[in-house]
Amino acid sequence: MRLLDPSGRILLVRKRNTVMFMQPGGKLEVGEDPHDAVIREIEEELGLQLPPGQVHFLDQWRGPAANESNTDIHAYLYTATTALTPVAQAEIEEILWQDPVAALQRNDIAPLLRHHVLPQLVAGPGIQ
Repeated sequence: MRLLDPSGRILLVRKRNTVMFMQPGGKLEVGEDPHDAVIREIEEELGLQLPPGQVHFLDQWRGPAANESNTDIHAYLYTATTALTPVAQAEIEEILWQDPVAALQRNDIAPLLRHHVLPQLVAGPGIQ
C-alpha cells in the first residue's frame, strides 16, 4: 500500500531479517479480495484501522520481489493518506516516513518502489 502522510511523505517498512525497504502489505488469504487484504495487512503490520472508503485502488504491477531471489510478485496497488501514527508490529522491524524524492536516492528500496511507485509520486499530480 502506498501510505502517505498529509505532507506527502511515503511510509516505508523493512521486514525482520531483511535489508530492503518496501511498502506495507502482504499476501492474499484464500478467497480474500485485494481491497480487504490491504486493510487487514495494514492493521496487522502497523496497527492502523483505515476506513475502507479511505483506501483507493491505483493499479497492478508485476516484477521482482525485494527479499526473495528468483521470485516475481503480482501486486495490487492501493493508496491512502493518514495522519495516524503507525507502530511496527508482526514481521515489521522498522518503519520510516520518507520524502519520495529522498526515497528514490536510497540504495535499499524494493523494485516496486524504485521502478513504479516512487517515480509516479515524484512526477506529481495527474500521475497515479
